[in-house]
Amino acid sequence: MDRAKKEALVAELHETFEAASLVVVTHQQGLTVSEVSDLRAKMREQGAGYKVTKNTLAKIALEGTKFEYLKDQFTGPTAVAFSADPIAAAKVAAEFEKSAKEKFTIIAGGLDEKAIDAAGVKTLASLPSLDELRGKIVGLLQAPAGKVVGTLAAPAGQLARVFGAYGATAE
Repeated sequence: MDRAKKEALVAELHETFEAASLVVVTHQQGLTVSEVSDLRAKMREQGAGYKVTKNTLAKIALEGTKFEYLKDQFTGPTAVAFSADPIAAAKVAAEFEKSAKEKFTIIAGGLDEKAIDAAGVKTLASLPSLDELRGKIVGLLQAPAGKVVGTLAAPAGQLARVFGAYGATAE
């Protein structure tokens, strides 16, 4: 790879790290092309990304970003998963790790300025996604309104039943 390509790759990785909220550092060894393609497709579905990196270029790209503390994790056959959503990349990586057995392992991660270990990434993956949380909040906000409407409608319904019963006995 010539110098211009390396510089372009470093600039692209740097932009990726700047835009991400979560970076997961992984080791992959023995994955087939179809398995890596499958992983990338799953990442894209969740709004995340996955790149196999050269360690030296990744370390240079990390300089000046909020994930600079991850430099020491780039040893061996390394790849990174990243996402703007603080949970998406962790979820996909943790699920893939279960199915890939020993070919794919989570090494560490970074959530904005905080370093997290492999166990922390897996814990993060167990949390509900941002969309799921939004759905729960909307449900919680709508529930009281429905209860208020039901409570306000109940006396009128009871009154109508009383009038109906009185009308039935008067005939």
